[in-house]
Amino acid sequence: MPPPTAPSRSELVDHLVRTRIAGDVATPRENNLNHYRGLANGDRHYWLGLELGDRWRDEQDVLAVMAERAGVSDDPAHRSGQDTIDPELTVDALDRAALRLRKAAAASERVLLATGHPGALLDLHGSVAGALRRAGCDIVRVPLGVFADKGVIVQFAGVAVYELGASLWHTHSPAPMHAILGALTEAGEPLPDLVFADHGWAGCAAERGIDTVGFADSNDPALFLAEAEGTLAVTVPLDDHVVNPLHYEPMTQYLLTAAGLAD
Repeated sequence: MPPPTAPSRSELVDHLVRTRIAGDVATPRENNLNHYRGLANGDRHYWLGLELGDRWRDEQDVLAVMAERAGVSDDPAHRSGQDTIDPELTVDALDRAALRLRKAAAASERVLLATGHPGALLDLHGSVAGALRRAGCDIVRVPLGVFADKGVIVQFAGVAVYELGASLWHTHSPAPMHAILGALTEAGEPLPDLVFADHGWAGCAAERGIDTVGFADSNDPALFLAEAEGTLAVTVPLDDHVVNPLHYEPMTQYLLTAAGLAD
């Protein structure tokens, strides 16, 4: 079966809204604000492997960045109910990510891909890994026996994921990426030129100074703050676990086509 045709920008925007990858997303306003408050109060669970210091101690400053970069409501009086991700901002970020992937392909860069959302985003990351490999990039192989958070790091289709008890787990922890980078160094292998990942996997890599493209939901502000500060190259806002992972396929095809990597 031939790969699906990439949607136009307007078609993708419509699709993102229809599938609730963006637009009126499932993540409620209360959850968003709770996470913004936790980050501002110094809870490192919400820092996703980044070192934010004292720069984001005001919850309203965090909200302002999230309104600008993810499209959540900027009204501080809006405390409950529906919140949003602006689909135009999602596509804008995909376009920026595509430029970075195009650069990686042109230079045959060494790229590490990882996801903490294997139930939703594994195929997206795997498709990117395959396209980069075909373009001549060196897809990083994680050394055997890399452990973190009582689990082990494994790879599928070139994508690092977290396994515990013979199951792949959802995790926002930066520990798996920290362990991978440490294992590469110990093995005498070069670190990646680019990391393509999400959540704590992306935050940890960016904090180490590695050029990073990340994905994050509207309740995970740290990567957006890192992009605003210039620590992280691109953060794509999206609902990171909609009901059907196939809904991410048009977005993936749009990204690969924009990057010149589509079949």
